[in-house]
Amino acid sequence: MGALQRYILRSTATAFVASLVAVTGIVWVSQALRDFDLMTAKGQSFWTFLGITLLAVPSFALIVTPFALFGAVVFVLNRLNTDSELAAISAAGVRPVSLLSPFLILTLIVSLAAGAMSLSAIPASLRVIREMLTEIRADIVVNILREGEFTNLDNKVTLHVRRREAGAVLTGLLIDDNRNKGENTVYTAERGQVLKTGDGTFLLLQNGAMQRKVAGEDDASLVVFDSYAFDLSPFAADETAVTYKPRELYVSELWNPTSTVKGQTQRRLRAELHERLVSALYPIAFMCIAFGALSRPRTTRQGRFACIILAIVSIMLLRLAGLALVNLSKTSPWAVPLLYAVPLTASAGALLSAIGIRNPFRRAPRRPAPA
Repeated sequence: MGALQRYILRSTATAFVASLVAVTGIVWVSQALRDFDLMTAKGQSFWTFLGITLLAVPSFALIVTPFALFGAVVFVLNRLNTDSELAAISAAGVRPVSLLSPFLILTLIVSLAAGAMSLSAIPASLRVIREMLTEIRADIVVNILREGEFTNLDNKVTLHVRRREAGAVLTGLLIDDNRNKGENTVYTAERGQVLKTGDGTFLLLQNGAMQRKVAGEDDASLVVFDSYAFDLSPFAADETAVTYKPRELYVSELWNPTSTVKGQTQRRLRAELHERLVSALYPIAFMCIAFGALSRPRTTRQGRFACIILAIVSIMLLRLAGLALVNLSKTSPWAVPLLYAVPLTASAGALLSAIGIRNPFRRAPRRPAPA
């Protein structure tokens, strides 16, 4: 690889990484704001919230990757043209294939990374998210203990929480327990927290008191405690089985689903598998479209701007066509070959336009006869 190719490769890689990190970060922030209720309404800790949102980053990155690569190629080619470097390269007799090679090397690396994320990293991260969300939904703090309300755990136990803070910390607790016949027990505590152990689920009360009143007795006993474990196991939700969606299944599970999965569901699983495989082709197609539109030097700004707009419209139509074919392949098996044909055809057409291969069926112009 010559100095020119290394220069182009370095510039394109830098622009790609910068755009990928920036756009993925913006998408992650918007997703994190949407899931902020994990800490507010559902009482989860900051680390649980951060873990769930960060595990979704590979999915965002896979969507952003082709567009980031397209933007990097457009940026580099447009800068080369603005600085008259493309004109100098063309005048020096550098072939379009030599100019294409650094872009192609970077694109192949990006495509392999996108394929690896799509086939292994993303399903693994989505499975962890699904397991964490299932556990949160089964959490007694989330589903039973309501802030500022008197909650009946059953007909004989009533619990009140004045406030629920981050990290599943509860303040201002009151528990009225009438499970023992002829006996009433009232627990009050300044703070409390639900703990899950191998022995069950407990509400750890701190800085509180327990008042017990037995029927037929005039006086009630009062016990002040620093810490007391109230057993919530009879009221805790049973373990909920985790149900994975097609995007959360591994490749082996999509390729060879269980014998109980048949018909339309099986076609949907196969469509998900093909969508993962074809995702590695879109970075190649987007790069080829950008290179085909902007690889030749242009002296007018109007012509350059028109080429950029044409390239943007082309990649948007290509991606929309891909999404439409994915949905169509879930019910129509004949659409599966088109999933691969569309990005491959777009890549080939853009490259043929860029390197200037002539149409073999077009006749060469006749030379004028000598006088």
